[in-house]
Amino acid sequence: MSSRTEPEPGLVPVPARPEGEYRQLINVAYRLLGSLAEAEDAVQEAFARWYAMSDRQQEAIESPGAWLTTVVGRICLDVLGSARARRERYVGEWVPEPLPDSREWATGRPGDSGADPADRIALDESVDMAFLVVLESMTPAERVAFILHDVFRYAFTEVATIVGRTPAACRQLASSARRRVGAARPPEPPTGLQARVIKDFKQAWETQDIAALVGLLNPDATMVADGGGLVGAALRPIVGAGEIARYIVGIGDQVPGMKLLVRSVNGRPGLVAQRGGATVTVAAFGLAGDRITHIWAVRNPEKLQPWAAPEDTAVRDR
Repeated sequence: MSSRTEPEPGLVPVPARPEGEYRQLINVAYRLLGSLAEAEDAVQEAFARWYAMSDRQQEAIESPGAWLTTVVGRICLDVLGSARARRERYVGEWVPEPLPDSREWATGRPGDSGADPADRIALDESVDMAFLVVLESMTPAERVAFILHDVFRYAFTEVATIVGRTPAACRQLASSARRRVGAARPPEPPTGLQARVIKDFKQAWETQDIAALVGLLNPDATMVADGGGLVGAALRPIVGAGEIARYIVGIGDQVPGMKLLVRSVNGRPGLVAQRGGATVTVAAFGLAGDRITHIWAVRNPEKLQPWAAPEDTAVRDR
């Protein structure tokens, strides 16, 4: 977090310009909300509150970064509090918004200028899709306490000012959340193995090889599709290797001309489906050993805006 520079003797102090905190704030907000659009809104609201203050009020704040983090945390807590009701009205299944790795896209992608918030998010294990899905099962207070303490290493005394509970209570919230994560996430296989499995899955999908697809899936694998009511998508999870394989092959029959690309999705190997130069689906995967246990397929176009790159500008497929 930033700290204020003391003015030289005889000079009038100049209010801090905290724009340098943007990257940290967008990283915090995305992990708290699982939505890039909502994270950006939360951060912009925090900056709006900062600049609505007078110079004197700003000068009285010792650490603008800490102040902004507190405001963003409270905004996110409010958003999470209303999220359950909004998710109940959501058409079909809700999946966190997938993030691209801008290094895999050639110049010309909107985010290449650095203006795209997706380019400012560190793609580590705390944005892995499986991790974000577990976060969705937590209470808002659990999620905020866990993310701020365990991921960003804020002290519980700082977390307490955001959550509105005692430091001891925040410690308990983070501990409960930690147990949820440990119980829900199996040991992650090496990245090289993940990449090989996803590449094999892509090939089996392209050749419509149901037997090969089934062989790459756990028998009780689950596939969740998020269309948001804006595009066609399964409204309920698809369970079972055979059911998923047949559904996948059916998509190929219904969408001729679809091209599959192996791309990083939230920092892990995933698949991007493009048609006519537009990204229509982004799929993230959860694995146990060399078998796929979960597929999260995002088709809602509102969640695919960071992926809006023409097919011919994408880096050569691996």
